[in-house]
Amino acid sequence: MNQVLIVEDDKDLTNLLSIHLNDLQCQITVKHDGSSGFDAAFEGKYDLIILDVMLPKLDGITICQKLRALEVFTPILMLTARSEEFDKVLGLESGADDYLTKPFGVNEFIARVKAILRRQEVNRKSGEKKNLLVLDALEIDQEKRKVSMEGKRIDLTPKEFDLLALLATHPGKSYNRDQLLSLIWGYEFNGYEHTVNSHINRLRSKIEPDINNPKFILTTWGIGYRFNDEI
Repeated sequence: MNQVLIVEDDKDLTNLLSIHLNDLQCQITVKHDGSSGFDAAFEGKYDLIILDVMLPKLDGITICQKLRALEVFTPILMLTARSEEFDKVLGLESGADDYLTKPFGVNEFIARVKAILRRQEVNRKSGEKKNLLVLDALEIDQEKRKVSMEGKRIDLTPKEFDLLALLATHPGKSYNRDQLLSLIWGYEFNGYEHTVNSHINRLRSKIEPDINNPKFILTTWGIGYRFNDEI
């Protein structure tokens, strides 16, 4: 049974989400403020965190950033009444796995939850294989979601790691930005190609010896990005 934490101060919405999550055979924990929500997320073992952005005591963006900084990589579905593009990008780049703007339909909510939980299951099965990629001085431990360069650990956000792992496990294969959005974020983020660019740029800044002359993540001009297959 999947364990789900809901951090939402709207009790009517919380009750509605809980009903539908129970139908998906999920066990629910609910917190109504950001401070207790953060404590529960940090201390507990969950398969999914549903996190409102506007919360009393501690906002959702800050919670997400703090959890990722503390290497809590539980998938996070963010909820917000805001609709501005900046807020969506900020939510995703703070380490959230998905983003849903209120008001939203129940069917859309269920689809997003199912997609995240499916990816969790795939990640668990992949982790059981204990795959370790050694690419020159770069090491990618897919089980521990750990990346090292010359033996020194590199801190990546969940999406940076997912991007790197996808590219590195398919060396030489070029992905366009729409494909990366779909594969990494789980569904189409039309118009958010710049999110891919910013993640690639940050990833390069962390793993490339010379960001102006990339060695690992290469640009396929007119298409997108690929991992160097000559390493």
